[in-house]
Amino acid sequence: MAENVSAQARSDRWSRESWRGFPIQQSPVYPDPAALAETEAQLATFPPLVFAGEARKLKKNLAAVAAGQSFLLQGGDCAETFAEHTADNIRDFFRVFLQMAVVMTYAAASPVVKVGRIAGQFAKPRSASTEKRGDVELPSYRGDIINDIEFTPAARTPDPRRLMDAYRQSAATLNLLRAFATGGYANLENAHRWMLGFVKDSPQSHRYQEVADRITETLAFMKAIGLDAESHPELRQTDFFTSHEALLLGYEQAMTRIDSTTGDPYATSGHMLWIGDRTRQFDHAHVEYCRGVKNPIGLKCGPSLKAEDLLRLIDILNPDNEAGRLTLICRFGSDKIVDHLPALIRAVKREGRTVVWSCDPMHGNTISAANGYKTRPFDRIMSEIRTFFAVHQAEGTYAGGVHLEMTGKNVTECLGGARMIAETDLREHYDTTCDPRLNAEQSIEVAFLVSELLKAERATLPSPQVRAAE
Repeated sequence: MAENVSAQARSDRWSRESWRGFPIQQSPVYPDPAALAETEAQLATFPPLVFAGEARKLKKNLAAVAAGQSFLLQGGDCAETFAEHTADNIRDFFRVFLQMAVVMTYAAASPVVKVGRIAGQFAKPRSASTEKRGDVELPSYRGDIINDIEFTPAARTPDPRRLMDAYRQSAATLNLLRAFATGGYANLENAHRWMLGFVKDSPQSHRYQEVADRITETLAFMKAIGLDAESHPELRQTDFFTSHEALLLGYEQAMTRIDSTTGDPYATSGHMLWIGDRTRQFDHAHVEYCRGVKNPIGLKCGPSLKAEDLLRLIDILNPDNEAGRLTLICRFGSDKIVDHLPALIRAVKREGRTVVWSCDPMHGNTISAANGYKTRPFDRIMSEIRTFFAVHQAEGTYAGGVHLEMTGKNVTECLGGARMIAETDLREHYDTTCDPRLNAEQSIEVAFLVSELLKAERATLPSPQVRAAE
C-alpha cells in the first residue's frame, strides 16, 4: 500500500471487506480457509450484539468527556475466556465497576461514562507468533476466540468454530449486563450491597462505606422532597457500554451492519472498538477497517508513536474532527510517560483536534517477578495515573479517562496495594491467561486516587462554557 494515500482517497474506497487489501499484523493463520469463510458468512447472518443507536449514545457521552464535562472509566478482563463465563463472575465484575463509578461520581462531582472490556474481549496480540517449550514449538495462544491455552498441537491450532462460541458467550454476557444495568441492581439505593465479601475488611472498604453512607443520606433527603427512584429512573439504572480490541477483523467484518436509520456502517460486536499499539500502522488493515465504521474508536498510544504519526492517524480515523469519535488511550509506563505524552498533547492541541485523553497505566508497567510470574507493581500503576493528570494540568488539557485491566475476583496478580501483595503471594490466585489484572480491592483504590485527582483537576480547569468559547 502506498504511503501517500490520502484520507479522502481511502474514504472513497472503504467497504466492510476493504481491509483485506491491506497488510495485516497479528492475524492468525487458519489451516482451513474454506471453513473460516463459511463460519464468517454464517456469523454475518446472526443478529447484532449491540445496536447503532447505543453506539451513537456512547459517542455523545464521550463528546461530553472530550469537553471536560464527564470522565471515562473503561476496564475489564485482559482476555475473556470460555471457562470463566459464569453469572457470578459477570456480576462481581459489574458490582466492583459500579463501586468505582460511584466513588468517582460522588467524590469528584463528575458524571462517569462506564465502558467495560467485556462481551467481546477474546483476542489478544502476541509478541511472538510461536511459543517454544523444550524442543516443542507451537502457535502462541491468541485468546479463546482463536485457539486454546493448552500446549498441544490440537489446542493451539486456530479453529473457526471458536468464533461462534465467542459470539454466543458475548450475547449471553450482554443479556446479563443489560439486566443488571436496567433491572434494579444498579439502583443507588443498593450502593451498600455492592461490596464484595473479600474486600469488606480492607481499608478500601471503610472508605467506600463512608461514600455509600453519604449517598444514602442524600437519597433520603431527595426522597423527603419528592425526588425518588420511581420518578427519576437515572437513580435506579445506568448506561453500561461494551468494548474490545478490534483484532480479529474477519469476525468484525461479519458483525458489521448498515444502520437502517442512517445508512451508516456500524460494528455491532461492541459499542466501542480500539486499535492496539501493535496494529496502528496507518497503511495497514486494522486502521483501514476502523476508519469506516461509525462507532467510537480507541487508539492505543505507546512510546514508539511520534506526534506526526499520531496526527496522521487522527486524520484517517476522525477526518471530520467529530467530538466523541476518537479516544487516545495512552500506555507508556510510569518511567516513560513524561518523555512521550507532552509532545503528543501539544501536537493535538496545536492542530485543534478533539479527542478524549485516557490513561492505560497497565500495559507499560508489566514486569517479570523473580519467581517467573508476569506481574504489574501497583505503585507504578498509581504513579503513571498521577503523572498523566499532572502532565495534562501542565499543558492546560483535560485528563479524561482511565483504561484498566481488572476483575471482580480475589486474584493475586499485581504486586502491592492495600494488602501489599508480595512476589510470594502471586501463586495463590494467579488466574489470568494473559496479563495480570487488578483485583477488586486494588480497583477501588485506583478509583479513590482518580476521584481525588479529578476533583483537583476540575477545580483548576476553566468552566466548560469558557472552554467552548475558546
